[in-house]
Amino acid sequence: MNETAYAYHDYGHADPPHQPLYLDIILRRLAEPGDIRTVLDAGCGDGNFTASIAEAGYTTFGIDLSPGGIAKAQARGLPNGHFAVGSVYDDFRTVFPGQTSFDAIMAIEVIEHLYDPRCFVRRCSEAVRPGGLVIITTPYWGYLKNIVLAVTNRIDRALTVLWDGGHIKHWSYRTLRTVFEERGFEFVAFHGAGRRIPYLWNGMLMVFRAPR
Repeated sequence: MNETAYAYHDYGHADPPHQPLYLDIILRRLAEPGDIRTVLDAGCGDGNFTASIAEAGYTTFGIDLSPGGIAKAQARGLPNGHFAVGSVYDDFRTVFPGQTSFDAIMAIEVIEHLYDPRCFVRRCSEAVRPGGLVIITTPYWGYLKNIVLAVTNRIDRALTVLWDGGHIKHWSYRTLRTVFEERGFEFVAFHGAGRRIPYLWNGMLMVFRAPR
């Protein structure tokens, strides 16, 4: 697919950091199986989050459609980090020569930008090894949160269209789980992030395991 297939920016400024919400959870989930060595960051932006995973000792791979983002990622000079310009709709196995599969794939605040999320899920299923993990983060949407936003007159702010690019789809626990289970993934875990009040979270993280 070409670059119009999903929204992105060229990283003329720093990408908003998501580490405070998700990094500790992701590192714990990567460590739990005990056999995760290679991690692909699909939609890695400027490599900010990827670098944190690499610093934890994993061999990391990052792809992003933005040449500016990848240039910044490569400039980090990570000894165990590999970056390439590419779409999250590409066959991940062909982007990095000799890398035919990954122990884990993560996508941090990416899936809400995709016109064709099922294509992305299919690419994950092709590239993650049997029993490997796919970790997805995205803004959280749910019935109670939607009601609170509506009665407090904050729907327009939460769902604003007044910015370039932006979010195309709004995922709930149920819909995100559905799109991965359609491809045979096993649901492993859900984490709400960003607020301590249940079901009013800013974001969510979900972990899936590929069929063995």
